[in-house]
Amino acid sequence: MHILIDGYNLIRQSAHLRHFERQSLEAGRHALIAFLSGYQKRKGHKITVVFDGWVSGPPLEERDLSAGIHLIYSRRGEKADEVIKRMAAHAEEEMLVVTSDREIASYAARKDRAVLSSAEFEAIAENASSPAENLMEKDEDDEETDRSVRKKGAAHKLSRAQRRTQACVRKL
Repeated sequence: MHILIDGYNLIRQSAHLRHFERQSLEAGRHALIAFLSGYQKRKGHKITVVFDGWVSGPPLEERDLSAGIHLIYSRRGEKADEVIKRMAAHAEEEMLVVTSDREIASYAARKDRAVLSSAEFEAIAENASSPAENLMEKDEDDEETDRSVRKKGAAHKLSRAQRRTQACVRKL
């Protein structure tokens, strides 16, 4: 699975990462890359982070690889939002878009991409760091499944977009 992240959006939605950004944009980016690198090593997903470069960025889009994380800096005059939309529209692999920007989220959903808010992704990625916590979560999930089997009443079927997002979240 390919995880496509709105970089500054995730930094600014995170209390932990926002602290680094207050020092400098570069410190915020480095903290985000360190956080994602640890997660990527544990899970093995391809991760691409897109940063804005539209005000003072390079004249052409720049791509880099840092600690196993693919980085894209949008070109001057183009917002990261446009790069994310373009990638979501043309990717051929399963993709999860991480952003709290409603416009990007709704566009990605229309393109049949799973979408997760920055806060939800951060919580999942932080929980992935502790194997003991993951075992506890699995036990709780098993209990929920057992209860749902015994439940009676009208079935509620999730929307296609919700099922797609749940499938991607299970892989995280």
